[in-house]
Amino acid sequence: MPISSDVIRGYNDTMILSVLLDGPSYGYQISKEIRRITDEKYIMKETTLYSAFTRMEKNGFIESFTADPDAEGNGKKRTYYRITDKGNEYYRDKCSEWILTQEVVQQFIRRGEINNGNNS
Repeated sequence: MPISSDVIRGYNDTMILSVLLDGPSYGYQISKEIRRITDEKYIMKETTLYSAFTRMEKNGFIESFTADPDAEGNGKKRTYYRITDKGNEYYRDKCSEWILTQEVVQQFIRRGEINNGNNS
């Protein structure tokens, strides 16, 4: 069962920043990496991805730059994104927040009822 975008919306930025911790990347590659990491359990829509880029760049968490095709002329001009120091700090804060969120929500998960199929 895929993850609802409503459930994970507040952590889209965290996922994008996590990918950018490994180095600059461009939109399609970031989207592909999120799909791979989540075993396709979460697919970030293109509009969600580019809205996040705009918001995070405005907040100073990432910066964009354009890269030309390689020396042989392969590829095309792309907009790449890289994480900033402020983005690194935001990422760490969101990771801490997620750990606390999991602890709180976990208190309401009734494993026995899930495992027995009793959802009522």
